[in-house]
Amino acid sequence: MAEVDQQQDVTDAVREAVESGDDVHRRVKEITLKALTKGELDMKNIKNVAEAVARGIDEGISGQDEHAKGNFTRAVTALDDALAIATEASTLAIQEAAVKVSEQHDFMDAIKDIQGMERLFIDTLEKVAKGSTQVTADIVNDFIDHAHKSGTAVGKQTVSALKALGNLSAISPGAIISGTVTSASTLANIASGILSGIAESLQPSDSKK
Repeated sequence: MAEVDQQQDVTDAVREAVESGDDVHRRVKEITLKALTKGELDMKNIKNVAEAVARGIDEGISGQDEHAKGNFTRAVTALDDALAIATEASTLAIQEAAVKVSEQHDFMDAIKDIQGMERLFIDTLEKVAKGSTQVTADIVNDFIDHAHKSGTAVGKQTVSALKALGNLSAISPGAIISGTVTSASTLANIASGILSGIAESLQPSDSKK
């Protein structure tokens, strides 16, 4: 399936979940995690999925009245939570790969990506606000203002990640496999596998059968 078709499928699924108003947070979070695991867990894939989810949320609350703000908040919080889990997976991937490379700078781009996760989340919401009706824009901007004051799940996970990765230089030289090259693609693949495992562990027991 083409990438554009996959993104449209994500948008459609999120829209239906938001329109229904039924268990919005769980459903949007599951849709987002499933979409993230279908490709490499790199910034391009994360950005595409986040934007597809945001479009679905925007379309889903269109025409809703008193339920719009509540459903938007539940859906966007689900996206926030999913991005936080993706950040955790990326962090674990770097830590897993750290013992296999001999130069710390191999991880700098990946660490920069983690640093940019919350900005990606906020930028995605701001994009929705600019392209929506005034009513939706007001709801989005209220959420963004609250996020700036109270923080986001992905922002908090980013802080934890950077603390965890701050001691990469402390890895014992004896644990390093000299000459191993860890590319960005390799890290993204490792992260995708870790994310799949996390997503699977979050599934209700009856849905695993």
